[in-house]
Amino acid sequence: MKKFFVYILPLCLLFFACVKKAERDPNTFVEGSIGDARRLNPVIANDSASGAINDQVFNGLVKYDKDIKLVGDLAERWKVSNGGKTITFFLRKGVKWHDGVEFTAEDCLFTYQKLIDPKVATPYSSSFTDIAKAEPIGKYIFRVTYKEPFSPALDSWAGMGIIPKHLLEGKDINTDEFNRHPVGTGPYKFKEWIAGQKIVLDVNNDYFEGRPNIDQFIYRIIPDSSTMFQELLSGGVDMMGLTPLQYLRKSETRRIRENYQKFRYPSNGYTYMGYNLRSPLFSDVRVRQALAYAIDRQSIIDGVLLGLGKPCTGPFSYVSWAYNPHAKSYPYNPRLAREMLREAGWKDTNAGGILEKDGMPFSFTILTNQGNNERIRTAEIIQQNLKAVGIDAKIRVMEWQAFLEQIDNRSFDAIILGWQMSRDPDLYDIWHSSKTKKGEYNFVGYKNPEVDRLLVEGRRTFDIEKRKKIYYRIHEILAEEQPYAFLYVPDALPIVHKRFKGIEPAPLGIMYNFIKWYVPKDRAEW
Repeated sequence: MKKFFVYILPLCLLFFACVKKAERDPNTFVEGSIGDARRLNPVIANDSASGAINDQVFNGLVKYDKDIKLVGDLAERWKVSNGGKTITFFLRKGVKWHDGVEFTAEDCLFTYQKLIDPKVATPYSSSFTDIAKAEPIGKYIFRVTYKEPFSPALDSWAGMGIIPKHLLEGKDINTDEFNRHPVGTGPYKFKEWIAGQKIVLDVNNDYFEGRPNIDQFIYRIIPDSSTMFQELLSGGVDMMGLTPLQYLRKSETRRIRENYQKFRYPSNGYTYMGYNLRSPLFSDVRVRQALAYAIDRQSIIDGVLLGLGKPCTGPFSYVSWAYNPHAKSYPYNPRLAREMLREAGWKDTNAGGILEKDGMPFSFTILTNQGNNERIRTAEIIQQNLKAVGIDAKIRVMEWQAFLEQIDNRSFDAIILGWQMSRDPDLYDIWHSSKTKKGEYNFVGYKNPEVDRLLVEGRRTFDIEKRKKIYYRIHEILAEEQPYAFLYVPDALPIVHKRFKGIEPAPLGIMYNFIKWYVPKDRAEW
């Protein structure tokens, strides 16, 4: 499954590893993550670690090719009719679930029914609630008819892995054991999950696109990027996302150059500091704008990313066609920040230099996750920036799963996180005022009637130039209102052991053709 849906990122970099190189088959691929998965079920998964595994275990109806064009996946082709409101998917015949049961249109219908079931804790329902009718036409045709034209329709089916009816019908998919022992149709089969340590997948010999060349896929949890880099050096990790320091300096040794291949490309995502808009500290837009002026983004990019990234002004990476280059930016200006805070009623009334309003000090806590040194160092720079304008910002670094629980429960003042975005610019699930329930993505509690209207309009519009105007306006509003302090777009910096051949960098990245990667039998070719 190639992600359409956004995932909360423990780090915009994913890695895999297992045991020492000498102790494992060279045809095993090992990547690592600083955070463990939560639920191996694509209908309810909302984090990147789960998404990385689900991408190997499940398939969507369609997927993106290397040039970011939609092609068939479980559906070998499709037809759009009825003025764009009906999509008929013609499914591949003979596809088997990992337990040997045949995949059919009934599985597609079942997945859709779970996505719109109010009892299912899915953050993705908004992409499917506009469907007026979903129906199997025999075993190998699945037809969906939308109430209104829906421009991200195909894209949404690319992002959603189909789940098996025969294993989940009549069960509570929020809590079922399936979520820890998944069965899909994908190139790899689930084998083992040791919480906090690793997830092991074995090759699917009967995969409908052909047997992948790599026999085993292992996802190892290593909560610290420095430790992971040492695993890379010792041969325990085949692929990881480098930190900027590792990319520019620590990986420039002869040993690394001879044995590993580095890549660099812009991320279709961004890092931000999100405010809990339910808090009186952040309810005034003047305060949020003042904070934007108080943060020195260029210092973060220079000091944390070492120049391997660009400033972010809003909800789109600059690589997206929906990015508005004219949206308001906030150059570092602490003097202006202080003036705006004063206008908003925050006064310097105590000897400690902390601003107060109605007897309340401007003090709050920034949460972020362990293992992501870039985010921790970003928080430290922001802490110093805010101190300079009279704001007391504390930092709390949490284990990944506990961090996600705080977000789910809305128990935070501000958080530093990242979004990896869909290729379609639909932002309904993140910014629409209806998407604030537990497990959904508008956890900051943002509400703007014009943005709500534009988000719906963007989904109803197919003309690319008209859609661009809609998303330009959304970008403009969010840049003005600053529900997040939009920080930076990092470069993706993966590194892969050179024994893996067949890697072809493309606009979609490097993992899109993973099933074609291979290890030569002759070690001399490594």
